[in-house]
Amino acid sequence: MTQFDISAALVAALKERGMKIASVESCTAGLISKIITDAPGSSDVFDLGITTYSNEMKTKMVGVPEEILASHGAVSPETARAMAEGIRRVSGADIGVATTGIAGPGGGTPEKPVGLVYTAIATKDGTEVTRLLIDRPGADRDYIRRKAAETVLTNVLSMLRQ
Repeated sequence: MTQFDISAALVAALKERGMKIASVESCTAGLISKIITDAPGSSDVFDLGITTYSNEMKTKMVGVPEEILASHGAVSPETARAMAEGIRRVSGADIGVATTGIAGPGGGTPEKPVGLVYTAIATKDGTEVTRLLIDRPGADRDYIRRKAAETVLTNVLSMLRQ
């Protein structure tokens, strides 16, 4: 499925259900917002997208607790969960999505390598966090970002189709 296919299908599914989505992104740098808004009519279902690279802004903009960042780090399932729940709360959207990870080429460690991304989807029914390790040979920063954004939005679309 191409980015445009994901965008159009997601916007149509959200409109059909009368739902809204919001995003907070770290490693994907606004790509989720871009993919959603590539579809005509996206303004009916998308009110807010935030890109937060610093821990300070994760706390200030969407309420990620400093304790989570201090004990687990920015790239963690706990942080992804707090980001998705925070953007849902701040925006009032039905669905909040988040990404946090290491797009590279630097910044990776043996415990948290380049290509490690956590995505989260928060709804009134709870929050689902997914761990991705995007380590295909030759994967660059753009590929990691694109794959992470497409994955979280495909997961939202799958959830809406259930």
